[in-house]
Amino acid sequence: MPRFIVSGIFIFLFLSAGYALTQAARSIPWDCADWQPFAHEDRTTAILESLAENRGKTLYCGIDQSDTFAKAETWAAGKDRNERDDTVYFGERGQFRGFIAAQEGWLTDGESGITGQSIATIFEFPKEERRVKRVKRFTIANTASNTDGASCGQVGGLICSDWGGFTGFSTDRATLPQNARYNQSGISGAVSGWDMDWRTSALTRRSGQTRTSAGIGSITPDDWRDLAATAAGNACRARGGKSVSNVDFGPGHNENPGSGQVFHGANLGWFFAEEEHFLNLGNFRARARQSRTWTATCKKVVRRNR
Repeated sequence: MPRFIVSGIFIFLFLSAGYALTQAARSIPWDCADWQPFAHEDRTTAILESLAENRGKTLYCGIDQSDTFAKAETWAAGKDRNERDDTVYFGERGQFRGFIAAQEGWLTDGESGITGQSIATIFEFPKEERRVKRVKRFTIANTASNTDGASCGQVGGLICSDWGGFTGFSTDRATLPQNARYNQSGISGAVSGWDMDWRTSALTRRSGQTRTSAGIGSITPDDWRDLAATAAGNACRARGGKSVSNVDFGPGHNENPGSGQVFHGANLGWFFAEEEHFLNLGNFRARARQSRTWTATCKKVVRRNR
């Protein structure tokens, strides 16, 4: 086949494709049935209120097809409310955010904005700014006073075990903390010489210089993590967060291991509560609970306009 024939066929197909694209771009079925101009004695107000009420529809409906407003006066009414200045018209009929660059070019016959855009772009009324979301992660931890037992259970407070059972009434108040600790740890009888590890809750029996492991106390590491997850979830939601991860618990509210009859190991964070018998004055009983600090990562979804 001669070369000029092939070239002619190619040019014909190219032009046909371009013509088809042009036709497709101009065959948009403009639906102006619902376009309702807003009547007002002030012409500028009428234009802005009409654009606000008919947002999402085309400028074509209000200008070219219905001849409701002229190009020049529409541009004059909205030019000071363009997106670059980030101004908004808040009217009785809705909101008006000015013109996109393609509309500026069309309304001013190319004197402002850009030209050469498709008919669909020019006549498309500005949409609301698209909202995007960003995931923000930050560390949260207990923020309550490390010496106040009332912080247990508060949002951002320490996590604490349940109270153990009360000891019997006694006039010897020096032994009450130790006996209350035994009750909370699940050790039967007020037998001296027990330590507890703050991380594992493992009990160790001391006998002279020898220590022998004796199992787990009444609250386990999994129990502490469950309490930490609940506390972290509450604190995260209080800051607008959605979920938590990397939850863990730390040592109790103080490093004091105690001494003598109340020796129990470091970082357990014991709180003791004592009360006197309402009839037998001078007779006291006590109960105990443990504290732990905690940390976690809070996930928060932040939405903003792009």
